[in-house]
Amino acid sequence: MGTPAFIAGDWGTTHLRLFLCDASAGVIAAKTGAGVAQAKAEDVFRALAAEWDAAHGKLPAVLCGMVGSTIGWRQVPYLACPAHPQAIAESALRFEDGGRAIVIAPGLSCRNRLLAPDMMRGEETQILGALALEPKLREGRRFLCMPGTHTKWVSLKDGAVEHFLTALTGELFDILRQHSVLVRSDGPADVSDGKIFASALDQTKMYPDAELIHLLFETRSRQLDGSLKQKDAAAYLSGLIIGQDVSGAKRFFRSDLAAAGHVTVIGAPKLCDFYVHALRTRDLAAGRIDGDAASLAGLAALYRGTIGRAVS
Repeated sequence: MGTPAFIAGDWGTTHLRLFLCDASAGVIAAKTGAGVAQAKAEDVFRALAAEWDAAHGKLPAVLCGMVGSTIGWRQVPYLACPAHPQAIAESALRFEDGGRAIVIAPGLSCRNRLLAPDMMRGEETQILGALALEPKLREGRRFLCMPGTHTKWVSLKDGAVEHFLTALTGELFDILRQHSVLVRSDGPADVSDGKIFASALDQTKMYPDAELIHLLFETRSRQLDGSLKQKDAAAYLSGLIIGQDVSGAKRFFRSDLAAAGHVTVIGAPKLCDFYVHALRTRDLAAGRIDGDAASLAGLAALYRGTIGRAVS
């Protein structure tokens, strides 16, 4: 491992992951902390970085995510699409804190296929990382799926983010799991049963034009008639939501998908598995990139495009 060169931080609403990195983005050490909604961001950062500061001095920091939102450390304006990788780096906010250079990534905004305003914050850095990890994504038309609390469907052209669409998949699942009659369980919801998940995908494929709101209650009614066990309700609900998300994306992005011929899924491994499976049931070829690896690679790209460029 090389000499510490910078600190990278992926900072969401509820969670912070901080990395001490060398110049090639090799991780030397890592820490976790509170999200921006839980504590004052600058206080959290200074406390976590204190040990590294004592050993290595005040290294520059490159941060992404909700730390750049209205509830974060400093607000960074959204960059309008189409957004090229270089423009994302150039639009990052740069400032000093107690002698430390800090860079915070911008979010991205667009008018989506529904002609509505749409935004992302944090995913733009994962996209930068994906472009670094798989350079072929910089060529021609490419299409990304970024599953999570707010799933993003992203269309790229020659490495630039042209437009995207947000689906409330993860948040909707959590709300229905915790606050509806659909999933009633005393313990954590189990979504690991692949057969139950797949059966829900088949149901959504059988009725591709059905609205999700017309399918959801069967998660309850199938338990009442005995065809679905209570312990399997969460997996079935997940399959319904993800299946309709994928079916909708296939309709909305038909021309983009035809040109790309492949969907790259970027996210947590288990979520990637769910979406790759769903995409393949819709006859869409799909591969995956680990979301954590993409975030770190994207932060490294921002470092090279901002602070690292000045150092070199």
